[in-house]
Amino acid sequence: MHSKRTLLFVLPLGFILLAGRAAFAADDLNSVLSKLDTAAANFHTATADFEFDGTVTDPVPDTDVQKGVVYYQRSGANFQMGVHVTTDNGQTAPKVITCCAKGSIQLYEKLQNQVTTLNKLSQYENWFMLGFGASGKELQAKWDITYDGPETIDGVTTAKLEMVPKDPAVKSKLPKVILWMDTSRAISLKQYFDEGQGQSRTCHYTNIKVNQSLPKDAFSFKTDSKTTYVNR
Repeated sequence: MHSKRTLLFVLPLGFILLAGRAAFAADDLNSVLSKLDTAAANFHTATADFEFDGTVTDPVPDTDVQKGVVYYQRSGANFQMGVHVTTDNGQTAPKVITCCAKGSIQLYEKLQNQVTTLNKLSQYENWFMLGFGASGKELQAKWDITYDGPETIDGVTTAKLEMVPKDPAVKSKLPKVILWMDTSRAISLKQYFDEGQGQSRTCHYTNIKVNQSLPKDAFSFKTDSKTTYVNR
């Protein structure tokens, strides 16, 4: 009889503790998003060295590592990104990816002297905005967010956010994203993209500089009379 009474006491206590933890986690998430709102209001530009590690596990395991410099600029709803790739798997492979300046995403491959306009990716431009100047409200509008607690990246305490797209079309191509956010600057030091079907991409940013002048070619590239153009 004593054991039954103990069980009846423990079960509701367990539910109370779990409910308390859930409320605490929600409070933590709200605090993180509020900090991002404040920091995002003061975000204008960012420069960072990057390493993008693409991984495929199925059907044939493979890894692709690209390194270079990325630039971001935000002014209200206007957003620009310029990714300047210098090496691909250790080999020189100069490329520039620009986003959103003209409402499209373009890839310039210098060695091939080719510009590819990626029309099919335009609807996913919000992927590129993740983690650099995005406010908590912007993230909540498009993502279901779980706060996984603090984690130290490169000596900086970050907020680890697990995010699932609310848009089914986006979710089918990008089931989950994890951001490690420096909430004091509204920037991510690390990003993980689960692209489904055994594919993922991890982005690691270092030497980050916020609200400093950007080079004139941050969001552009030089072409010539021999440059070819492709639409996809």
